[in-house]
Amino acid sequence: MIKVGVFGAQGRMGSEVVKAVQGAGDTELVAGVDTAEERDAVRGADVVVDFTHPDAVMDNLRWLIENRVHAVVGTTGFDDARLDRVRELLAANPGANVLIAPNFGIAAVLMMSFAAKAAPYFESTEIIELHHPNKADAPSGTASRTAELVAAARERAGSAPMPDATTAEVPGARGADVAGVRVHALRITGMIAHQEVVFGTHGETLRIRHDSMNRESFMPGVLLGVRRVAGLPDRLTLGLEPLLGLD
Repeated sequence: MIKVGVFGAQGRMGSEVVKAVQGAGDTELVAGVDTAEERDAVRGADVVVDFTHPDAVMDNLRWLIENRVHAVVGTTGFDDARLDRVRELLAANPGANVLIAPNFGIAAVLMMSFAAKAAPYFESTEIIELHHPNKADAPSGTASRTAELVAAARERAGSAPMPDATTAEVPGARGADVAGVRVHALRITGMIAHQEVVFGTHGETLRIRHDSMNRESFMPGVLLGVRRVAGLPDRLTLGLEPLLGLD
């Protein structure tokens, strides 16, 4: 049995993780907590899943790494500086691995992989992500990661810069520029997590879209991370792609 703790256990995603851990035959819930003051309750866990908030996740990771507890992280807001800090903590504290994934939906990971494969074949690529209005960050971690993968694929292929003749713009009208790819973030009541990658070239277009209808859809990926994080070859792993053979 894998002993699992959950940070953010009363949140929208954390509560689903609690149910998934309790329902799986090979995992046992040690504790679900929501504040830093409660963290001692997860001592004895093999793995802790963190779905908290960008403001809280770095201190949570410090605590887990220093206590040699493996971490599976779905909280977003990781930039290069934060990832470098995680690497520093891991280097100073042997014994724990960290998996940080911008999306735990298996279909969402496939969507990102398909987008990277398609990117060199089209002149233009833009991303539209749609989430509930309670989401703290924009663009989403999934959209940012997709943009990075698309940009890297285009660079490897020697693709020309994407055409855009815009010279007059209301600020933000063309979306955010992430690695040279335009990303548009919508926050709409009633939505959960959705993303569309739009490709175009002369005479044809392609749209790759992923929709999560409920938060339960992310749980197979979370449990995959819980089961595999301890045996991953790298102390820090980004994304589910290596676990799915897509890297």
